[in-house]
Amino acid sequence: MFSPSADPMTRDEKRAGASLAAIFALRMLGLFLILPVFAVHAQSIPGGDNLTMVGIVLGAYGLTQSMLQIAFGAASDRYGRKRVIIIGLVIFSIGSFVAALAPDIYWVIAGRILQGAGAISAAVTALAADLTREQHRTKVMAMIGSSIGLVFALSLVIAPILYQAIGMGGLFGLTGTLALAAILLVLYVVPEPPPPEPHEMGPIPFSKVAFDKELLRLNFGIFTLHMAQMAMFVVIPLALVKAGGLALADHWKVYLPALLLSFVLMIPAIIVAEKKNKTKPVFNIAIGLILLTQMGFAAFGEGVWSLFFFLFVFFVGFNILEASLPSMISRIAPPQAKGLALGIYNTTQALGLAVGGALGGLLAQRFGADAVYLVCGLLTLVWLGFGLTMAPLPLRVKKQAA
Repeated sequence: MFSPSADPMTRDEKRAGASLAAIFALRMLGLFLILPVFAVHAQSIPGGDNLTMVGIVLGAYGLTQSMLQIAFGAASDRYGRKRVIIIGLVIFSIGSFVAALAPDIYWVIAGRILQGAGAISAAVTALAADLTREQHRTKVMAMIGSSIGLVFALSLVIAPILYQAIGMGGLFGLTGTLALAAILLVLYVVPEPPPPEPHEMGPIPFSKVAFDKELLRLNFGIFTLHMAQMAMFVVIPLALVKAGGLALADHWKVYLPALLLSFVLMIPAIIVAEKKNKTKPVFNIAIGLILLTQMGFAAFGEGVWSLFFFLFVFFVGFNILEASLPSMISRIAPPQAKGLALGIYNTTQALGLAVGGALGGLLAQRFGADAVYLVCGLLTLVWLGFGLTMAPLPLRVKKQAA
């Protein structure tokens, strides 16, 4: 063990963590703004009365992400992280503006496919690894993961308000604009990465990383987490309308308190995991919370108060896991293959988004909302089994600042 105060993060490490988290936040905010409102909005556009099509809209982004993450990660190894990130943000912006101008749900799907083609997550997290020492990498990865949870929280609160003010086209246009703003951060705020260390330049077989059993457990986890998240938000907005006649613009009255309370519990959980070396038990408790919510929604999800309670529990688990998973990947992956490992990780995350949207819409259309919760719960139960049997995390290696 080492004392953080004896080996603090450098100024560049702090700047790298904050700026890369901000890039993720700007991009993900635009994506998350769509979740709470699109299922309701879709009923007003041609083709949007079919929940299967709604699910495809929500999941199409993840489909192209899952196809291109590894390619973008490999390209960033060869051509430079920043160049690849900027290209991806430009593609993402174009897709956002296509969706903003879409006359029907099929053009929205086309825009979402283009958004997903800007698959920069692996390149960003690999850049974070380049810019930080190993003993601080977990903190930076947690900053990036937490930024996703924070913007998810913000989007659930402000999306209905913005939707009322600027409409769905305005939300997609705002998404594209935020991505363009992120390019400025890449160019002028993110530090330049150092040249790779000699030991990091040697090749490592793809299969050794892709089929590492401990990494597979974590990759299955991020797939399940984002599949459940996306599938839930095919049905949760409609459930809130049905449960208490709650207008879309008033959904923040459920989301905001649930999210704020979840952060109150998430922060001490992360501190206990890191300071007390309790990462594995905290991780598995968080998985258990996700499982509890799926069963709770299926059994008791017909009232506003029960929806509020189980959303709160879901957000606690989601935020802990979103902050923990990328840092765990960075600790387990071979040092010379972190970019590849993160590319595979982000691929499975994106695949979870794609499958969650499409499967959630299909299940809801044919069997109802309970089927969505039950399928998500079953996969989460499998994940919990993987989590309980995973090996202890490797000890961190301390390096001095240059």
